[in-house]
Amino acid sequence: MESVFSYIIGLGAAVMMPILFFILGICIGIKPGKALKSGLLVGVGFVGLSVITALLTSSLGGPLKQVTEIYGLQLGIFDMGWPAAASVAYNTTVGAFIIPVCLAINIVLLLVKATNTINIDLWNYWHYAFIGAVVYFACDSIWWGFFAAIVCFIITLVMADLTTKKFQSYYKDLDGISIPQPFCQGFVPFAEGFNWCLDRIPGFSKLDIDAEGMKKKFGLLGEPLFLGVIVGVGIGILSRADIPAILGLGIKMGAVMELIPRITGLFIEGLKPIAEATKDLVSRKFKNSAGINIGMSPALVIGHPTTLVVSLLLIPVTLLLAVILPGNEFLPLASLAGMFYVFPAVLPITKGNVVKTFIIGLVALTVGLYFVTDLAPYFTQAAQDVYARTGDAAVAIPDGFQGGALDFASSLFSWVIFHLVHDFKWIGAGILVIGTTVMAIFNRRRIIKASFAPVIPSEAEESK
Repeated sequence: MESVFSYIIGLGAAVMMPILFFILGICIGIKPGKALKSGLLVGVGFVGLSVITALLTSSLGGPLKQVTEIYGLQLGIFDMGWPAAASVAYNTTVGAFIIPVCLAINIVLLLVKATNTINIDLWNYWHYAFIGAVVYFACDSIWWGFFAAIVCFIITLVMADLTTKKFQSYYKDLDGISIPQPFCQGFVPFAEGFNWCLDRIPGFSKLDIDAEGMKKKFGLLGEPLFLGVIVGVGIGILSRADIPAILGLGIKMGAVMELIPRITGLFIEGLKPIAEATKDLVSRKFKNSAGINIGMSPALVIGHPTTLVVSLLLIPVTLLLAVILPGNEFLPLASLAGMFYVFPAVLPITKGNVVKTFIIGLVALTVGLYFVTDLAPYFTQAAQDVYARTGDAAVAIPDGFQGGALDFASSLFSWVIFHLVHDFKWIGAGILVIGTTVMAIFNRRRIIKASFAPVIPSEAEESK
């Protein structure tokens, strides 16, 4: 069974997702042709997103390495990026069984009304598998690995429920959709806390600037396309490249900013029929519910203008922080492609305010750099084991370096769960069980209360 799951996962997202969504579509009653088209569009979306993120990392990798050499930067943790983290996650026993285990837990939580989300973003289950894999290697226990992964899964489902209302009211055409990924939801505590503080600073409300507002106020300078060009040219100058290389880097960064929103449209087109059919089916099976939400990939919304603007601005700032922060040993390179995924759950809290979102992202990523540095020895241990068994080049760490990835290790949930389990064992496990249970019970009471709330008719219905 483990070898079967490992083989399927090894096909990669672009192949695995169309197969899974086609099968899922057939199972929930969608016609084969429509299910196939939905799955293929999702696969094409992953291919397009992979091409664009590869363009980002390949274009920035050389210049940024030159910057580190020119300015004598000594950072000993090599950025492996999310592909390495996913490979580590799915090439372990935890990863091989994480999808059926978590789906079963998801169904149980739906039955007892402890969640309103059914997470069908199967590819991103690697986040849960990775925390499980790292705990597995660090504690030398498969059971602690599964425990950590399951706790992370339940906490993330509850967080997805708690943030769904703001998420759906902020983003257009995503009714019935939530994003149950620990990487995205892990930034919500930062966002809620700092958004509350910023709202209480006198005069700060005057800095209410969204991406569209930037376009109106700054004209061409406020366009994500133009900002991409500026940042690319700036990094090219710092790397002391020649004029053609500088201009080429600027155009490539502009292309990334312009193409990502277009590619995310493919995800929406492919996932919408699956989401609607799943929502209808689950709603029929689970009566007296306030509404079932379908857990989808955050790739659906990373094309939002504010996400693009803030992500691009934070790339050079994060690089600067990595250099000047005392105690940090990690220079993000490959992980820069994951910068766009920081903000899907943050924007509904800041209402798309560029200044607030930038500040929150800055704080979260500053803490995240230290998280990556702290977890690097354990990431390295897991990656070396997987490389020794599989020979997968994605997890090969260069000699003299440790491995790390901002995509995974900067998540608050992952860091807290790892240290509670690894450092405190049964005491930490008890804390996690109590905390997770309290969250689930609170969420259940909220769901039951909402299911019995009176439905207020719309004006159109009242006029009939």
